[in-house]
Amino acid sequence: MAIRQPIVSVLGHVDHGKTKLLDRIRGTSVQSREAGLITQHIGATEVPIDHIYKVCGNLIRKKFDIPGLLFIDTPGHHSFMTLRARGGSLADIAVLVIDIREGLKPQTIESIRILRQYKTPFVIAMNKIDTIQGWSSVDGRPFIISEKQQQDHTKAVFDEKLYTIIAQLSEEGVYADRYDRIEDFTKAIALVPLSAKEGEGIPDLLLVLIGLAQRFLESQLKRDDSGPGKGTILEIKEEKGIGSTIDLILYSGTLKRGDTVALGTRDSPHVTKVKAILKPKPLDEIMDPKNRFDSVKEVTAAAGVKIACQSMDGVVSGAPLMVVSGPKDPSIKKLTEESAIRIDTQDNGLMIKADAIGSLEALAYEAKGMDIPIRKYGVGDISRRDIMEVAAHNDEVNRIILGFNVGLSKEAESVAEAHNVRIFSDQVVYHLIEEYVLWRDDLKKKSDTDKRSEFSFPGKLMLLPNCTFRVSKPAIVGVRILSGRLRPGQRLISRDGREAGRVRSLRSGEEVIKEAVQGDEVAVAIDEVTAGRQINEGDVLYVDMIASSIKEMGGLDLDADERMTLEEIIAIKRKAEPFWGM
Repeated sequence: MAIRQPIVSVLGHVDHGKTKLLDRIRGTSVQSREAGLITQHIGATEVPIDHIYKVCGNLIRKKFDIPGLLFIDTPGHHSFMTLRARGGSLADIAVLVIDIREGLKPQTIESIRILRQYKTPFVIAMNKIDTIQGWSSVDGRPFIISEKQQQDHTKAVFDEKLYTIIAQLSEEGVYADRYDRIEDFTKAIALVPLSAKEGEGIPDLLLVLIGLAQRFLESQLKRDDSGPGKGTILEIKEEKGIGSTIDLILYSGTLKRGDTVALGTRDSPHVTKVKAILKPKPLDEIMDPKNRFDSVKEVTAAAGVKIACQSMDGVVSGAPLMVVSGPKDPSIKKLTEESAIRIDTQDNGLMIKADAIGSLEALAYEAKGMDIPIRKYGVGDISRRDIMEVAAHNDEVNRIILGFNVGLSKEAESVAEAHNVRIFSDQVVYHLIEEYVLWRDDLKKKSDTDKRSEFSFPGKLMLLPNCTFRVSKPAIVGVRILSGRLRPGQRLISRDGREAGRVRSLRSGEEVIKEAVQGDEVAVAIDEVTAGRQINEGDVLYVDMIASSIKEMGGLDLDADERMTLEEIIAIKRKAEPFWGM
């Protein structure tokens, strides 16, 4: 059985050099043709083994069985989530690009989380070593040779940056080391220093990738060319002179012109026929080729191709493609299951929307980790219908839509504002989750504060020694708040349950205040008591509470001291009324 080329996904933080790295590997300049020099679409490039031998030169001392590498370039870490296959990641292995100057950034951390979620093995390309002060570069030179040629002070700066990144990775639970220092690649992530700009370290990276694939992935790379083609849809777009096309990664079997295929949609699979298969030349790029595509009759996995079909109604990015015998092929049921979005929902929860099936599942995965319940979900831009559906929810904390990498029309935005529906949107999943959680927690605190102001809240205070400023009408004494809080208007009781007056006002220095909390020392004006009679210095008093407020306390976030104070108040009240507060 032949061995197919492994699929290698390149991901990392924006501007850390993902596309530049691939440009260097294939000798192209896709990045320079991109708007703003930033990758806007997903691309795929085949790098044959002969090219790898040529680039690596003397670093390779044996022949490999693997025919080459199929690289996938993505416009961002989130696109990796859309690339699903076999219920997991489409990529067999990944390259995580990190700028040696900047270290781990938000999208780097998110990339690590995604790689773990999909259990995808990866190596780290520590890019831009040429920016280190004093670094002397030679075009295309292996890092292990280049490093030996650097001056001592340059090596010292390099080592400092290297160990900083290794420490940052360790904080994220990733044990990594320079690839040439690793004895057991199953226990450490290989870190390859390189310069995509100068080409230094590119031989090292290719060697590590092909070596790891040969050693650890060979069994899963064995292919059956006679099997039906299976692939993942990268993107649907219009091509001049062709019409609508699908950029596809074929990861298993063979796809032929004229084949009947089932395509994943938001609903049931769409069955159609393949009209044309267009394949980029080796070292060229499916997204933005230098040369014309080759029109081929068939293609075998693994490959990045562009196909045209008779129809593509409802097809979505990230959905699967499968060669079938016809509309009644039993395997369509399997494709339906593979296309199914697996997200747990609850009766009470918010709505999530994302740009593709994989990214929707990734958003749901992170939400579940933060105990965020989901009631509805969907792929595509946020619509007026979505907003109206969410607006019907009574609970403000669930009148929410979390949108990952999706659009929102002006009309939908106006409808959301009119119906008090809050929309959170971001292109980094965990930023989106964090923003919502912060808002939710602030809302809960505000709600608790509002509830606490509706009724007496547990409070415990001590009258300070030598701090009686007036004995009566009202008595003015200095107190320390031991727990909870104290407000004007609250009544006080002693430890034996006797009434101890009503708080008229609170003062801190010369300032009249509305509330004193645990740890505060303030002057309190108390009506209906005389200092030295009903109350004395050193006494511990409690805020008097009504029985009906006890149940309300159960829904508030009380700290340990407040709960203890509440229990003490309940015990005091039950001396006179055994069932008080029940």
